[in-house]
This record gives sequence, C-alpha cells and structure tokens, in this order.
Amino acid sequence: MTRGALAAAVLLIAPLAADAQSYRCVGKDGKRYYGQIVPQECMGLPVEQLNAQGMVIGRIDPEGSEKERLAKEAAEVKKRQNDAAARETARRNRALLATYSSERDIDEARARALAANNKQVREAEERLEAVRKRQSGFQKELEFYSGKNKPPAKLLDDIKNVELDLKLQEGAVDAKKREVEGINAKYDEDRRRYRELNNPKADAERPSEDVKKRAAKSAESTKASSSGSR
Repeated sequence: MTRGALAAAVLLIAPLAADAQSYRCVGKDGKRYYGQIVPQECMGLPVEQLNAQGMVIGRIDPEGSEKERLAKEAAEVKKRQNDAAARETARRNRALLATYSSERDIDEARARALAANNKQVREAEERLEAVRKRQSGFQKELEFYSGKNKPPAKLLDDIKNVELDLKLQEGAVDAKKREVEGINAKYDEDRRRYRELNNPKADAERPSEDVKKRAAKSAESTKASSSGSR
C-alpha cells in the first residue's frame, strides 16, 4: 500500500474511532464490566456510557426509568379518573337543570317524596299492628293449654312464625322512618347545586336553622302518623 493510500485509510477510520462508544458498570460481584453493548452482567444495574476517550457521556438507570414509568402510568390513571369524574358531574348538572326549573320545584319534589314516605310508614305500621294482633291471638290460645294438655305442634309453629314476622315488620317500619333523613339530604344537595349552577356567587348552603326546622317538622309528621295508626 502506498503512503497516500495508507493516509486515506487512516482518515476514513479516524471518525469511526472517534464516534466509538462503550458501556461500563459495576456488577453485583463488585467487578467492573465493559462492552460495546451493555454487558449481560450490567442488566438491571446503573450503566455508564463512555465515548472513545473513555469519558462518561451518559448514564442509564433502570431503577430510575422504572420509577418514572410507574409515576407516568399513575398520573395517566389519575387523569382518566378526574376526567371521568368531571364528565359525570357535568352529566348530573345537566340532568338537574333539566329536572327543575326553579327552587320551588325542588321544594315541591321534596314534599311529594316525604308524603310518599309517610304513606309507606303508615302502611308498614298497619302491617305491624296486624301481626301483633295475630300474635296476641296465638298467646291467648296457648294460655288455654296452660297446665293441661301439650299445645298442638301447629300452634307452636304459628307462634314461632309470627315472632319472626313481627321482627321483620318492625325492621321495615324503622327503615322507612330512617329514609326521611336521606330524602332531606338529597333535596338539600339538589337545591345547593341548583343555586350554585344558576348563581355561582350566591351562598349555596341553606341556613342551618332552616334545615333543623325542616327535620323537626318531618319528625313530627312521622310521629303523628305513627300515633294515628295505633
């Protein structure tokens, strides 16, 4: 090879050598490992990227990358949840405005719901009273056998069944009475949201004293219906 050809070859190889990179890490055994590609012993460990002169020009941190990936995924999940919550809130607001044209509509809907509940309470109390009368009849019949013959098996079964029915009906009455609080809470929230949507600067909360008065009125109504059924 002539001197000119050799010089040309050197000029071609020099840029490739200058661009050459390698990788280095400290393995789990404490030894250093090098390679033109990431050595197998470096997998999952921090790796330094070296240039042709052996200077560090970059670092690869698998653990850091994994943390970033997990953080990014968590942020995406949170964003999807927030977006879904925002869509649901918007849907509920549209439904609220489509249902009511004024706060008076909300109060009237509350009154209808409370009236329906009072009716259901009265019906449940009537069923309860009927069960109590049946129970009283069975107890009188049982007294007839006191000190005499053994009561018939059917009578004993009837007494057991009426006791179970009594507990069931008592639970139904209590559940219906407890619904009053939930009804008032629902329409309180509807009123607050309606007022907020129509006038965001207004105080959305109803005065606590009004709430107490309404709750007391509902309790008195329920109590009156209970007394009347008896």
